[in-house]
Amino acid sequence: MELRKKALAYHASGRKGKIEVVPTKPCGSQDDLSLAYSPGVAAPCMEIASNVSESYHYTARSNLVGVITNGTAVLGLGNIGPYAAKPVMEGKGVLFKIFADIDVFDIEINEPDPKKFVEIVRSLEPTFGGINLEDIKAPDCFYIEEELRRSMHIPIFHDDQHGTAIISTAALINALELANKNIKQAKVVFSGAGAAGIACAKMFMELGLPKENVFMVDRLGLITTKRENCEARRSFFAQNCEDQGLEEAMRGADVFVGVSSKDLVSPEMIKNMNKNPIVMAMANPDPEIAYELATETRKDIIMATGRSDYPNQVNNVLGFPYIMRGTLDTHSIKINEAMKMAAAKSLAALAREPVPNEVKKAYPGQLLEYGPLYIIPKPFDSRILYTEAPAVAKAAMESGVALHAIHNMDGYVSALKEKSEKSFEKLLAASAK
Repeated sequence: MELRKKALAYHASGRKGKIEVVPTKPCGSQDDLSLAYSPGVAAPCMEIASNVSESYHYTARSNLVGVITNGTAVLGLGNIGPYAAKPVMEGKGVLFKIFADIDVFDIEINEPDPKKFVEIVRSLEPTFGGINLEDIKAPDCFYIEEELRRSMHIPIFHDDQHGTAIISTAALINALELANKNIKQAKVVFSGAGAAGIACAKMFMELGLPKENVFMVDRLGLITTKRENCEARRSFFAQNCEDQGLEEAMRGADVFVGVSSKDLVSPEMIKNMNKNPIVMAMANPDPEIAYELATETRKDIIMATGRSDYPNQVNNVLGFPYIMRGTLDTHSIKINEAMKMAAAKSLAALAREPVPNEVKKAYPGQLLEYGPLYIIPKPFDSRILYTEAPAVAKAAMESGVALHAIHNMDGYVSALKEKSEKSFEKLLAASAK
């Protein structure tokens, strides 16, 4: 109850909400106003009318992302609608800004029909350099993302799917190495076959996981070829075996990925996993098995959760700001598999590097050294911006989706490093007050 009161006061005090729009050019004189608006504004208008791509040069579009939802699947709160979703979308805008200096308009659309929703979002392309879809229920989210990616020429990113997949893939790369496991021989069990679970499974397959080693469990049990009327995205992972539940599926598993509900996994299930089990129990706020219970049950476990108070938090903020930064800076028309994998591999590589003292100061009492308790970087690591965003930008250029080439990558990295260090200095100073 105390947290609720603090949160309500935080959002309601002073200027309501969490974001505002501020001018980026001088507006203190009549001459300034004549440039900002009529008659001077006609000059960039005509340049853009002659060449639409000039909108990246003369407007905020090159640094502007739309965070868009219809409120049908908000956090763990469910279908609470677009009005109630707005605090979350504003919060997402704050994260884009403080971690990657990306501006955001949050747009809450009162339209549950996915086809109509697509038409509305599609019409917004002239406004934005990229779209971040958020908190849209499955299976609608799949159709919406696919249709928008097919018909729009700016990047579309559904963070609930791909953000979780990218960060968990980064964690998996390092966990497999530490556990001395080969992904081509690993048995991976998923609890939850929604947007996040399916996206994670597909990205693990991009890493080398055979489809026959994916055991996808939902509320009805293991998805098998015997199940009738199974939605196509789920039936893709169907196992040719008898029906079984989560407990049976986890026998002999090497990896468990939870994107479902709390307390679905028992200590006995953890005991039945193979040596050096990798457990990513990411249900929030309460994981599929409590961290303390899992680590007491198996001393050889490598465990990650979605919580910030335990090691190895699978936090989407490690991905979406930096992925979109690299995407915007190359004027990319989409975010493809190569860019997502580049983001994951850059995070995995960064976790193996020595952690700077300023990052350690932000996490007192925690062991920040590559190993079972540290397989992915912490959110307050300023290095992520100038390692992940360039990796994404490079992948965009190499895969042919970038309209703007960064010719001086070293200069780009240096500029991001300066931007990042200034931003994190402000953050750490504010947190110390």
